Amino acid sequence: MLAIGVFGGKYMTDCRDEFPNSWFLEARLSPLRKDPSLNWFGVDASQPLSVWLAKGWIHPDDPRGWFQWYCRYHQGRRMPGEDERQIARWKAIRRHIAQLRRACEPGDCWCRPRQRQALLHWAYDSRSI
Repeated sequence: MLAIGVFGGKYMTDCRDEFPNSWFLEARLSPLRKDPSLNWFGVDASQPLSVWLAKGWIHPDDPRGWFQWYCRYHQGRRMPGEDERQIARWKAIRRHIAQLRRACEPGDCWCRPRQRQALLHWAYDSRSI
């Protein structure tokens, strides 16, 4: 995900030491501020962190949200209750995949780029549908 281009390159630039260096070798990162041009589709598909906080989507142990939770889950951390909540949130992206299939011609990966970029943020690569 980090090499493809997600979160405007700003995601996890301040906590790299926690994760394997190999994850960042080809990452498209922006150390100062979010830069949507670093995203695969070149568009901004993120809501501000303030929105995520207001909606209660951020767990205190993962202040950067779902992707931070996912990276830690991938590395073996388990949090009963939180794991199920985050997995359910990930499964809910199916509606966006269905919308793309209905609205876009097969193989047109530039149809609905903002929605496709949002799917990349959820670790789903829609470029092949």
